[in-house]
Amino acid sequence: MKQYFTSPSLLKSIKFTWLLALPLLLAGCGTSAYMPNVPNVPMFTKKGELSAGGHVTLKGNITFNTAYAVTDHFAVLLNGSMLSTESRKRDMRHNLLEAGGGYFTTFGPENNRVLEVYGGIGTGSSDRTEKEEAKESGVMTYKRHEASYSKYFVQVNFSSKRKKALHFFNHDFPLNYGTALRASYVNMGDYTLNNIPGQEEDNIFLEPIFYTRLTLTPAVQLQYTSGTNIGLKNRDTLTAAYSVFSLGFVINVGGLEKKR
Repeated sequence: MKQYFTSPSLLKSIKFTWLLALPLLLAGCGTSAYMPNVPNVPMFTKKGELSAGGHVTLKGNITFNTAYAVTDHFAVLLNGSMLSTESRKRDMRHNLLEAGGGYFTTFGPENNRVLEVYGGIGTGSSDRTEKEEAKESGVMTYKRHEASYSKYFVQVNFSSKRKKALHFFNHDFPLNYGTALRASYVNMGDYTLNNIPGQEEDNIFLEPIFYTRLTLTPAVQLQYTSGTNIGLKNRDTLTAAYSVFSLGFVINVGGLEKKR
């Protein structure tokens, strides 16, 4: 039997979500050469499934995720993210491309729980210009950070396709929930400060995220993601300055019928 959420329940859920997200937003007010993308969580259950998604964070970082289930338990991933913003105090550009693969399986009484384990590599670049205007003279000074880096990651996803739905405007919108824990090793390959070579750094980041998906059609889902970023090493440039708080869409299509 399906469970339904009424409008008051939805409002309570939204308030609770914002309370959870507030400390994550405050933690993300900083600068770093590394900006995490939204982890790829395709929630595969069988061979032939294809997943594609797009997400945008409050900072304007856009993530594109794709994945394909090659067999009933093995899938490949291709992810990318990009950011380009200009403001009075700071201009930022960031790019990341990563690829990987791994194992997925379903379990539980009704096989409605999904466990996925993926790993992969990536490469990225960061260009950040900080601007400061002197109060007395009005002279603008610039500090430009340019960096490239390599990335290695491993992540574990746990998702639940529960029989719950949001009842809204006489329609039922099924809800799915999940969490992902990603560990990333990021290593600078080149770093300059105002075109002068600077100290190259590395760091290990723990990046747990939580997400909720609202099913709009059998193939299209709206995804809200919240998460944080924890750096295990004390660094000046390669720090855990940004968290993941995003909204996006995920499309899942295909899949071969299982033989009885």
